[in-house]
Amino acid sequence: MLIAGLIFAGLAALIHVYIFYMESIAWTSKSVRAVFGTTEEEAQATKPLAYNQGFYNLFLAILIAVGIVIIACGTKDVGSALVFAGAGSMVAAGLVLLLSDPTKASAALKQLIPPAIGCVLLAIALL
Repeated sequence: MLIAGLIFAGLAALIHVYIFYMESIAWTSKSVRAVFGTTEEEAQATKPLAYNQGFYNLFLAILIAVGIVIIACGTKDVGSALVFAGAGSMVAAGLVLLLSDPTKASAALKQLIPPAIGCVLLAIALL
């Protein structure tokens, strides 16, 4: 269960690195505007907000990555705490998106399901 939980948490981290890329690096590109359903004008106007939000996603991914490395080095308690902090925050953010704008359910579920599975499996492994 531990390995499966870390795989799902790692997948969530990779997804959030990609979200970082879209929000902080490629926000105004045509392809990213299509993903987020924004016009060129909206993308330009929201670029500073997206840039900042992208870094939040990156930091959550880093928390999980560091946690996985620490677990691999044999310190399960500290590593698990970091994985839970990063993945749990991803789940919470996905729920906020889902509840605040149900039209974004697909994006919210992509954001929250992998880390939620990772948290559940990791919790089972630690029992």
